[in-house]
Amino acid sequence: MNWKKIRFYAKLHWLKVLLSLFLTALIISLVFLITIGLRAWNESESYLRQSQLAMIPLQLYLQIIMALIFGVVYTYMWYWLMFKRGAQSFSQTSKKAVAGEEVGVTWDDVIGMDEAKQEALEIVKLITDRASLQRIGGKILKGILMLGPPGCGKTYLAKAIATETKLPFISMSGSEFVEMFVGVGAGRVRSLFKRAQQLAELEGGCIIFIDEIDAIGAQRSMERGFGGTTEHNTTLNQLLVEMDGLKDKDYNIVLIGATNAMETYLDPALLRPGRFDRKIIVDKPNLEDRQKLFAYYLTKVKYNATDVKIDRLARITVGQSPADIANIVREAALITVRNQDATISMKEIDEARERIALGIKRRIKLSEKEKWQTAYHESGHAIVTYLLAPSKDVFKITITPRGPTGGATWIPEREDTFIEDSNDLLSKIKISLGSYAAEKIKYNATTSGVYGDFSNAMHNAHNMVWVCGMGKSGLLGNWEMVKNVSEDVKSRLDADVQDILNTCLSEVLSLLKKEEPLMDRLAKELVEKSELNYDEIEAIFKEFGKSRP
Repeated sequence: MNWKKIRFYAKLHWLKVLLSLFLTALIISLVFLITIGLRAWNESESYLRQSQLAMIPLQLYLQIIMALIFGVVYTYMWYWLMFKRGAQSFSQTSKKAVAGEEVGVTWDDVIGMDEAKQEALEIVKLITDRASLQRIGGKILKGILMLGPPGCGKTYLAKAIATETKLPFISMSGSEFVEMFVGVGAGRVRSLFKRAQQLAELEGGCIIFIDEIDAIGAQRSMERGFGGTTEHNTTLNQLLVEMDGLKDKDYNIVLIGATNAMETYLDPALLRPGRFDRKIIVDKPNLEDRQKLFAYYLTKVKYNATDVKIDRLARITVGQSPADIANIVREAALITVRNQDATISMKEIDEARERIALGIKRRIKLSEKEKWQTAYHESGHAIVTYLLAPSKDVFKITITPRGPTGGATWIPEREDTFIEDSNDLLSKIKISLGSYAAEKIKYNATTSGVYGDFSNAMHNAHNMVWVCGMGKSGLLGNWEMVKNVSEDVKSRLDADVQDILNTCLSEVLSLLKKEEPLMDRLAKELVEKSELNYDEIEAIFKEFGKSRP
């Protein structure tokens, strides 16, 4: 292995070694000649010294010759450093490879993505045991595409693959290839793959990881006249060429790309067989995975094991990513230090969740009128959610200004859901309209606080009709994809949207008028306490004989 490395470095740096040896030999020769000359000068007779003085012009001539030689060598060295390594370095990548053993992310550190790990484990075995694959004539995968929401562990999984295979790991972001100068991105792609091939030749393989690959892998388009599109297309074309080049010689180089964008956003040429052959979906964790994540991150801090219930935390964090869960534990640790406590308790974790989900409490003092308006606004959301949306929990109601809002009703999902039907979408619309209906009932007027609620209601109703074909007119299809929709069809679709909104509002108004005493009680409690937690909300609903449908 040592001889292999010596041959590799000799092949890579032979010019520098040759120049260094030449300069060293030249300097040693000059020093030797000067030393011999000075010794001969001191030992010679006076007449010889005079004859040597007469030779000074010749010596000057020789010195000029030597200076010219040094000048040529220096100029070449300067050119090599400045142009080969300087000017062209603008299109070179300076990313250094990390040895697989030094990445620092082991297979056991990857928590909450068992299905993705199983897919990745197969890839690890293929990379490390190429002989068994080659025996049956198979070829190693050259590209792996990781898809999924942000914060779910795509980068973490790529690092774990590098650790398990013990191969050099080069990590870059897609945005690092994109520049305003045409050709720079393509040059950096060439430089990246050249470096990977050198490492693969030396170490037996290499893993390239490009995060946010959609920055260079988006679908190609025509030039708009500013050069940016040309640069993007050129960079993508070079990436496609380099990925094809991996098949010409078995370098054992695997390219892993990760993106939060939809697969259809990427260029079809990038997704064809022979480039990104394998796709791994890294999605948000389920209930069991969230339990493992909380158990993992809590082991890194001091917490009260008797007070903190991991199974409860997993149930109330539906839809949270691994990054969200890690952030909750981090924030809880900061709150614990601020409170000067020794260990993290459930109180600090709940406070951390609220701060992340709802925002930091703001020091804004609401007037008495604003308090009551906000209290009824949030009570409308809470009652509609509790009685008409069984899939959601009314976890907390507050009229304390947080973030951009004057109040908030926290209604997390009770269970993991992957498909929404029309009833689920209608429930969302009714919850959004609950605030408007409550304000209309109590004040016969509404506040600017319904702006965001109307936006959500309109968005869901629009998608139901225009995208999912759920309007009463019976118009089917995804009309958002149609470029030229007739005015008649638009009118019918918009009428369907208004029909959904008005039908939901009518049901919500009827419910809140019927439950006005309950709404008054919730508003009164909110004005007095500013916040109501889960147990307090449940107690008020039970007091009025209400239970979840």
